[in-house]
Amino acid sequence: MEPRRSGGAVPRGPARSSDAVYAGVTVVLLFAVWCAQALEVSVGKVPHIEAMNGSTVLLPCTYSSCFGIKNLYFSWSYNDNGTMVKLCQAVIPAEGVDPNVKLYHDRVGFVGKGHNISILLYNITFEDDGEYICFARNPKEKNRNHSAIYRLYVVDELKVVDKTLTTIIMSVVGGLIGLIVFVMILKALILFALRKMREKNKECLVSSSGNDNTENGLTGSKADNKATPKA
Repeated sequence: MEPRRSGGAVPRGPARSSDAVYAGVTVVLLFAVWCAQALEVSVGKVPHIEAMNGSTVLLPCTYSSCFGIKNLYFSWSYNDNGTMVKLCQAVIPAEGVDPNVKLYHDRVGFVGKGHNISILLYNITFEDDGEYICFARNPKEKNRNHSAIYRLYVVDELKVVDKTLTTIIMSVVGGLIGLIVFVMILKALILFALRKMREKNKECLVSSSGNDNTENGLTGSKADNKATPKA
């Protein structure tokens, strides 16, 4: 006789393995979502600028966090050949509260507001050429921090961009567009004229056919109206 089997289901290896994979994927997705919503600082889509010696430049930086902030710390520093020179720092107690910014350079000014923590650098010199680091740390996110680098190039004069090729391309494109529009208008006029000619020809044919029938009818009626010759 065969041994009696238990009616309970026995867990299988592949099922437990798929459950583990599902749980792992869930954890990874949750972690990715958390990272996407965590503190981030940005210096914009173009992280560099070229400015003339003696001018004033804006060093842009903004922060964002879906978790909100509390006593957010931020600072600006200059990378002087590997040595970080602090330019300013401050703590933002909460959203909408203006920070009390401490400036450590006489040619630096804070112009930020809200999520904007940008600074101005006045009367720049060639010694100001280099990398500027915007840093932020949010205690509300277990002191999560993030930084972004903005590159300043100081030059004698700004390069004049040669727009000759751009002008030629725009002229050619404009000419092609104009030619296409002209061809379309000409085509529409030709089709309109042909349609009118067809309609006129149809009217002429109808008129001519009516005249022929009338003449034929009149001739027949005259013949019929002739007196029958007497015997």
